[in-house]
Amino acid sequence: MKVHLALNTLIKNDEFEDAVKLAVTAYNFGVDAIIIQDLGLAKYLKENYPEITLHASTQMTVHNLDGVKQLESLGFSRVVLARELSIDEIKYIRENSSVELEVFIHGALCISYSGQCLLSSMIGGRSRKSRFLCSAL
Repeated sequence: MKVHLALNTLIKNDEFEDAVKLAVTAYNFGVDAIIIQDLGLAKYLKENYPEITLHASTQMTVHNLDGVKQLESLGFSRVVLARELSIDEIKYIRENSSVELEVFIHGALCISYSGQCLLSSMIGGRSRKSRFLCSAL
């Protein structure tokens, strides 16, 4: 069994330290990978904790080969592709990249577009998962 921590929201300035603490604590507890949306958090973790395995969340809305290659160059070992891609687009990316790929086979619950859950946060103050996970630890 593998355990992946979904820390896949955009991190606000006042949440950054808690998000880092959560990621490092989870890694120290043995989590196999951390699913990230926030590039700033990913960059910080890769620079300071290079052994942590990072997966790029579908919330990043990665929908083309250039996006996949960029994330691979940043140290991500897996990219969860945007939900809106066709099977032919996924096949093209697979054939032209070496990073692990993951895909959803159903739509999103937010507003049906990958990576747009921030809208829920701004409108209703929800989707701030990192804050609640940090306080649980």
